[in-house]
Amino acid sequence: MPQNKSSADQTNHLLASLPHAQFSLLSPFMVVEQLAQGTVLVEAGEETDSVYFPHRGMLSLLAVLKDGRAIETATVGREGVVGAMAGLGVHISHVRVVVQLQAEVTKIPASRFRKATGDSAILRTLCIGYNEILLSQARINVACNAVHVIEARFYRWLLQTADTAGNDTIHLTQQFLAEMLGVRRTSVTEVARKVQDTGAIHYSRGEIQILDRQILERLSCECYATLFEQSKGMR
Repeated sequence: MPQNKSSADQTNHLLASLPHAQFSLLSPFMVVEQLAQGTVLVEAGEETDSVYFPHRGMLSLLAVLKDGRAIETATVGREGVVGAMAGLGVHISHVRVVVQLQAEVTKIPASRFRKATGDSAILRTLCIGYNEILLSQARINVACNAVHVIEARFYRWLLQTADTAGNDTIHLTQQFLAEMLGVRRTSVTEVARKVQDTGAIHYSRGEIQILDRQILERLSCECYATLFEQSKGMR
């Protein structure tokens, strides 16, 4: 059902920041949906038919290789939007979008979003601005995966995920985490055991609970601080 600005979509920072006139262009077409973990919202190479504004949980953008392997390039939570470039006529997705953590989103048909964007310079600026943020995330993550050891990347990923989801308890299987980091499942098992030994986390049956963020921040690579600084303005 359509949402008004005083309802759940306020928890998405982008929607909550829109002036009333621009919000009114979108609100008749907004529908709130619950999305289960692991749901694929769009495959790489497919047409983007919906735009998603999360207000709980987290979505992952994955680059997909020809052999079927995929690695996370960016994450989107309540600070952002997925599929916004459809508003500027970019119809085909270059990434797979997966629900990484169970999510609640405001969903808008891409065709309706495109029409509203055509009528609003503010919405066009939103599309371009957030796309730049995603590209910056992707550049940092590519450098991180190429240069830093798996342990430091794991610390960075845990902190980034907790920040985006707004929760220090993360429900993920080792297989899913391995796919996000682009490593073997056995590597995740070894690293999770090492991190748990530091007292920073408790890991059990697909649930990671962060107990001491200071330890994680001290052991994480520099990429976490860089990503955090870049995203502070959106929180």
